[in-house]
Parts: sequence; C-alpha cells; structure tokens
Amino acid sequence: MRTSLLHPWTLFVLAAACAAPASPPQPEQSVRPDVNARFLDPALDVAEFVGTFEGESREIAREREAIVTALGLQPGMHIADVGAGTGLFLEPFARAVQESGRVFEVELSPAFVAHLRDRAKGTGLRQVEVVQSTERSVELAPASLDLAFVCDTYHHFEYPRTMLASMWSALRPGGALLVLDFERIDGQSRQWVLDHVRAGKAAVRAEIEAEGFVFDREIEVAGLSENYLVRFLRPREPR
Repeated sequence: MRTSLLHPWTLFVLAAACAAPASPPQPEQSVRPDVNARFLDPALDVAEFVGTFEGESREIAREREAIVTALGLQPGMHIADVGAGTGLFLEPFARAVQESGRVFEVELSPAFVAHLRDRAKGTGLRQVEVVQSTERSVELAPASLDLAFVCDTYHHFEYPRTMLASMWSALRPGGALLVLDFERIDGQSRQWVLDHVRAGKAAVRAEIEAEGFVFDREIEVAGLSENYLVRFLRPREPR
C-alpha cells in the first residue's frame, strides 16, 4: 500500500497558516461622509429645525399620533427613538409607555441632545432618558429595549451595518425594529428626496435583513404618502 507524504515545506506552510491569528474585521466604510455635518455644527439653530421637523407641512409631524398608534406601544415597554431630533415623539411615546415604561431619546447632534434634555425636564416625564449616540452606536445597554424606532433617520446612518448591529445588541430577543423613511422612487419621488435619501425601500429592507433581522410586515399609516413604515424582528434564536 502506497503512503502519500507531504513535502516538509508544505507541512511548514500548513502549520503556519493554522497558527496565524485571524485578521481583525475591518471597520465599515462610510456610505455617505459628512451626511450629518450640519447637525454636528456647534452653531446649529435648533429653533429653525423645531419649525422644520414639527411643522404641519411635514407629514410625519401631521400624522404623528397615527404613527404612534401603528407602533402598538404598550405600558411598561422600553423603547428607543433613534435619531430623535428635536423630540417630535417624546411626549406621545412617554404617554404610550406610561410611568412604568422607558423612552430613550437617542440623538447624535449635541445641540439637539441639549434641547431634548431641556424638553424632557420641562415636561416632568421621568420615564424619558436622553442618550448621546455616536455615528456607529446607539449607546444603549445590551438587551435593554423592546422596540427601536428609526424615523426619517435611516438615510442619515453613515455606517448602517454598524448601527444595525448596535440596535440588534440593544434589542431583546423578539424585540422589534421599526423604520419609517422616505419612498425613493426614480421618476416619482420629488427631487429633494432623490438627492437626499440614499436608498429606496427595497434596498433598506435588504440591508436590514442582511444583518440578521427578520422582515415582519409593512404597516399602512393613513395620511402618509411620502413615507413608508416597515417592521422587523430580532429573532429569539441566536444568529
């Protein structure tokens, strides 16, 4: 019977390969550098954005109560408003989860964070906590959320994969991620949306599913024509 022998040099190469440590994963590259530059400006005019974000001309503001109803919030839930901006949903979210719940107003802009803290303090809603996020993390404890809500903010994620991983970590198994963003359809959406919004609904869904979230359903909200609302779940079983 013939015995196949490996050349000593081959054995050395195989041993070295087995012993070599795996290369550390490379940090995600920005999908849109400086997309949040104006919000990081220390001279940001918060009052201007209160008018823009919370005015009746914005359908999200006009239909915010219908949006809150569509989310299915319950007393005692722990939820995060990721990219809370000026706090459009602060009070209705706090009312929905009541004093037994928790609302994390998560925001990247230091100027908006200061505004949110003043707003939360002024309302006396002790279930609200304002959290300074980073461009890569929501800065929330693992398994601390029942639901994460991302409203007109997904297209501002400079590092979407990393942010999705951060929200995955913050959500409890079985927790929900709801994304509300602009419909981006060539030939149909207005030019501002085409210029400003990075990806359409199908691409957003594909990116989120690629990070392990399971698509649950699209939720119809009366009064929304420019925006869609989609719901994903963090599976109860490990990835």
